[in-house]
Amino acid sequence: MRHAAVIGTGLIGTSAALALSRSGLRVYLEDADPDSARTAASLGAGTTERPGHPVDLAIIAVPPALVGRALADCRRRGLARWYTDVASVKSGPRADILARGLDTTHYIGGHPMAGRERSGPLAARADLFEGRPWVLTPDAGTDTETLNAALELTALCGAMPIVMDAAAHDRAVALISHAPRLVAALVAARLEHADETAVRLSGQEVRDVTRIAASNPAMWVDILSANAGVVADVLEEVAADLGATVAALRALQADGEDERQAGAEGIEAVIRRGGTGRARIPGKHGAPPTRYETVTVVLGDQPGELGRLFGEAGALGVNIEDVTIEHSTDQQVGHVRLAVAPASAQALMAGLRDHGWNIRD
Repeated sequence: MRHAAVIGTGLIGTSAALALSRSGLRVYLEDADPDSARTAASLGAGTTERPGHPVDLAIIAVPPALVGRALADCRRRGLARWYTDVASVKSGPRADILARGLDTTHYIGGHPMAGRERSGPLAARADLFEGRPWVLTPDAGTDTETLNAALELTALCGAMPIVMDAAAHDRAVALISHAPRLVAALVAARLEHADETAVRLSGQEVRDVTRIAASNPAMWVDILSANAGVVADVLEEVAADLGATVAALRALQADGEDERQAGAEGIEAVIRRGGTGRARIPGKHGAPPTRYETVTVVLGDQPGELGRLFGEAGALGVNIEDVTIEHSTDQQVGHVRLAVAPASAQALMAGLRDHGWNIRD
């Protein structure tokens, strides 16, 4: 490809445009909000000029409900040879496209599995998609050239292409993205009117569960509207489990020994099932999950401390597999949890202690 058009200069559209521009393509930017397109252009994502000829590929980066309308407009103008979109739901847009009578030979649905808590062109990054899955959903009518153009797009953005059926994609994202975001919002909503003392006790558990709760409500209404039925199915299953868990907790307070035992078994079962499900999530580089040991270091909140810690771990020959930081509410310190291979944990703790680090057992 030599040139492309990006329709919609939000986070995803602008990030794709930045990646393509970095690869040497000429990218033409369009947005219903001219200021957004101009902002993306000022970041080096492309130009707001109109192309004087059909471009190779048009990337439609608009909410799911608008994909069909945008594709119809692009086709009417003869904007590109091939077309794709980056909406996070695939079945709804495809149904709208077919209802409009549009030929899908030169169109393929797509969804890069990447994002940020921030939105808009100023949040965009050229490396947003590097190493991330990018789902492509061709149908029986999609021609080979269109698929190849989409595959070239994912390669230029550094993503990993995954070909799926549109309906299977929507079921998958309902389970691993859409429903969890709503569950996170529901948990975080318990904090809205909670006592201030309780909120100040917040630790890593509630931070982990609610991290994705702070999202753009209007954007998520658009996304969920296009996948509402499937997400509702997932949440109905969660609600059933939640109801059973509430009943088990109530049983733990019952007078009868048999009821308390049944309650304990119910809680054990849900936690065990959660652990089994969690273990299925792919580990490092997509490999089977690995159990790591955690080394907790108390770290002062000064510039360079985290880099110094990583440097000394490296000097000890220990590879840090993952890291989390829990910040103290009232003190200028944080607890840094280093995930390392079990065989390296004791050597890391001993070596860091020798260098004066405060290690929590």
